[in-house]
Amino acid sequence: MTVTLITGANKGIGFETAKQLVELGHTVYVGARDVERGEKAAAELGARFVRLDVTDDDSVSAALATIGADEGLLDVLVHNAGVLGNEPPTGPAALRVFDTNAVGIVRVTEAALPLLRKSSNPTVVTVSSSLGSFWAVTNPDRPEFGMPLALYSASKAAATMLTVQYAKSQPGIKFNALEPGTTATDMTAAFGIGRPAEESARAVVRLATLGVDGPTGTLQEEGELLPW
Repeated sequence: MTVTLITGANKGIGFETAKQLVELGHTVYVGARDVERGEKAAAELGARFVRLDVTDDDSVSAALATIGADEGLLDVLVHNAGVLGNEPPTGPAALRVFDTNAVGIVRVTEAALPLLRKSSNPTVVTVSSSLGSFWAVTNPDRPEFGMPLALYSASKAAATMLTVQYAKSQPGIKFNALEPGTTATDMTAAFGIGRPAEESARAVVRLATLGVDGPTGTLQEEGELLPW
């Protein structure tokens, strides 16, 4: 049985990723800050709930301790929790966005590493963004060129860099980031754009189910390497 933890999994891409992985036979832990929403999502999915706030060290430690006690290992970790941060750039706003989108990756990864090392095929997937790609945001032919989301873009560039650096420092574990595709979620509701979350979740699932010889240290979009 493959044991999987997905952060921010009570809705959107995280929820749909959990649904698809449960269907593939994974034991999925739905990580969510809100207990009521998280438990409801887990019950609907046939998954397990663990309270996990990526901005809180104690919450992260407790969540991984629970998984460790119940399962003894972790095979797949999906960093999905994130915030858009489309407010005017200020110091407090930047701290909030980076704490969730970048520092949260460090908190959860560090807490998960001991359990991931016990897996025969450990895999970490970061739901990043092409808005964190220097190539994409400076390319007039790309939609990112006209989307000035400074804090979100910078935090996702950091998320991708963290993924690549973890791939270098942890060669026994696959670390990959992806642009999941413009998706209709709560984060994009104000823009009125995006495809169904289940379609984008398929891209996450593909990276979450790589074989032992799969790639590591990449940023991907629609199954292809994305310059960044």
